[in-house]
Amino acid sequence: MAEISAAMVKELREMTGAGMMECKKALVEAEGDMDKAVDVLRTRGLAAAAKRAGRDTNEGTVMALVADNCKEGAVVELNCETDFVGINEKFKAYAERVARAALDAKPADVEALLKAQVDGETVEDVITDCIHVLGENTKVSHVAVLEADGISSYIHGGGKIGVLVGFGLEGIDPTSEGFQRLGRDIAMQVAAANPVAPTREAVPADVVAHEMEIYKAQAAESGKPENIQEKMATGRLEKYYKENCLTEQAYVKNPDESVGNHVAHVAKELGGTVTVQSFVRVQLGA
Repeated sequence: MAEISAAMVKELREMTGAGMMECKKALVEAEGDMDKAVDVLRTRGLAAAAKRAGRDTNEGTVMALVADNCKEGAVVELNCETDFVGINEKFKAYAERVARAALDAKPADVEALLKAQVDGETVEDVITDCIHVLGENTKVSHVAVLEADGISSYIHGGGKIGVLVGFGLEGIDPTSEGFQRLGRDIAMQVAAANPVAPTREAVPADVVAHEMEIYKAQAAESGKPENIQEKMATGRLEKYYKENCLTEQAYVKNPDESVGNHVAHVAKELGGTVTVQSFVRVQLGA
């Protein structure tokens, strides 16, 4: 019997789009002959993806799921070729299975997600099945998992944007209707306003330094004294924080208050404290 290496299985999978186990079985049957193995898969109807593997996947859907305890969440982007398939309920059902696998396995990246299992199949095999059933090349391009005291999600535009937000909670049940209403509102804010970080402290130091460098250069062009230039640059950095940090942004449902103030107000009504700790925002094709 010819020795079947992992590299051979990987090559056949890339050629045909069939699952890893099916590729290995085909290579064993073909005694290591790659062309014969392709024929074996074609005979079984498993190599239909071969002609589709090179097609562009610029459409699709973003799917977010939150665990029943509302302390874990996952978001994935599943891509296909056309918007027609991307909005198809069957395609969305495949995306939900992939997101469920991500929620259970908590993979570090897409490669790990493809190896994760859902309903007794690997995600890789689920995607291959999607290709065969819907007739378009299909790929996972993003996966992210959040864990926190409380998690909320929001999907915008039928799958164009998916958001998860992680909160720190004290004295509040993350599954309660009041908290979930607040969480969804903040997730909607993230979808609409696209902040760069949850708080100013969470903005990467290199980003702050870069922004400040630009503001100082702009202030220098004013020709005003250096002490005034410094104040001008600092003022512009403050404006950057207010526009780009989630808790400092104007709340979209009431621009007269900040997101942070709104969260604090609702938390008080709920009898506890809520802090915004993290978020993930995935936009289709971005």
